[in-house]
Amino acid sequence: MTAVGFVGLGIMGSPMAGHLVAAGHQVTGFDLATEAVRKLAQTGGRTAGSVAEAVDGAEVVITMLPADPQVEQVVLGEGGVLEAAKPGTLVIDMSTIRPETSQAVARAATERGLRALDAPVSGGETGARQASLSIMVGGAEADFAQARPLLEALGKTIVHVGPAGAGQVVKAANQLVVGGIYALVSEAIVLLEAAGVDPGPGLDVLAGGLAANRILDLKRESMIARQFQPGFRIDLHHKDMGIVLAAARQAEVALPVSALIAQLIAAGRAMGYGSLDHSALLRVVEQLSGRPA
Repeated sequence: MTAVGFVGLGIMGSPMAGHLVAAGHQVTGFDLATEAVRKLAQTGGRTAGSVAEAVDGAEVVITMLPADPQVEQVVLGEGGVLEAAKPGTLVIDMSTIRPETSQAVARAATERGLRALDAPVSGGETGARQASLSIMVGGAEADFAQARPLLEALGKTIVHVGPAGAGQVVKAANQLVVGGIYALVSEAIVLLEAAGVDPGPGLDVLAGGLAANRILDLKRESMIARQFQPGFRIDLHHKDMGIVLAAARQAEVALPVSALIAQLIAAGRAMGYGSLDHSALLRVVEQLSGRPA
C-alpha cells in the first residue's frame, strides 16, 4: 500500500483515483468541486479540504489538472504541492501541459529535495474509467520504476520516454495525430454521405484495412449518429494544439498539417462546439462543405 495524495478529481482524475483505491492504496483526494471529493469518499478514499491536506503524509502525489495555470498554482504556488510535501516525495503530474512547465516543476522539485515525473495520458474518459490509458512518462528512470506499480492500476501502455518534459512532447505528438485522424474520418463521412453512400458499411471497410485506427474502432458509429457527448472536449483539444504549435516553434520544425488541424479545432470552438467531444470536428467539416448540421 502506498499513501497517495491526489489533486484534481475531474472527468479523468475521479476514476483514476478510484482505481488506486481499488488497488489497495491509501488515497487522499482534493478538488474544488465538493461533489467529486464526496464521490472519492464513497469509493473508500479519504478526503481533504486543501491541497496541503491532501499532500500531508503522502509518499506519492498525483495531480490531474486542466492546464498550465492550474498546475503552476497547485504545484508551484503558495500552499501548493511542493511547499507541503515532505522531502523525498514523488510528484507525478498527469496533466497535459507545456513541456517547459513540466521541466520547471522538475527543477523546483529537485531544489526542495523532491522528485517529479510528467506522465500525461491518452485514452480519454473511457480509458480512465476502464483503466486502459496510455501513459507517457518523462523523468528519471529510477523514479519511473517507483511509479510504475501505481501507473499500472491506471493504464495498459506505460512507457518511460525520456527526461523531464519528454512525456509532454510525446503527448503533443499524440494530440496532433488524434486531431488529424478525427479530421480525416470527418472528411470521409462527409464524402460518403454526399456521394449517396451509406457511411456505416463504408467505414466498416475502412476499419478493416490499412486505414484502420482506434478512432474508427471506437467512434465511427457515434460520429455517424452525430452523438458528441464529451469524452474529451474540443476546448481541451484546442488547448493541446496550442501546446503542439508552441513545441514545434521551440524545436524549430515546421508542422504544416498540425497547423491546419489546430485551425479546424479552433473553428469548432468558435462555432460553439467547445463543450462537445472532439469528434464534433465532423460538424466543422460539414459546415465548410455547406452540408446541413
